[in-house]
Amino acid sequence: MKVDAETGAVLSHKTVEKPPPIEDLAAAVANLQKGEAARREDIFQKSFAEQKTRQTVLDRKFEELLKDAKANPDTRPFKRDIDLD
Repeated sequence: MKVDAETGAVLSHKTVEKPPPIEDLAAAVANLQKGEAARREDIFQKSFAEQKTRQTVLDRKFEELLKDAKANPDTRPFKRDIDLD
């Protein structure tokens, strides 16, 4: 794009060339499926790793809450409105 410095008017410009549309649809689908499979595998591996450590995390949370409950035995559980009926 060329702009005149004094007037600020556009003297000339060139449009950006768009990439050609997909020529081989089968190849494009195959590439997409390869990426999809890798993404599914990655999600599965993350989920698997979370499940391996889930019991440890739950145990630690329970121990922390139990310790807090023993430290403050005078606090009673919160009563919900439905419990008052």
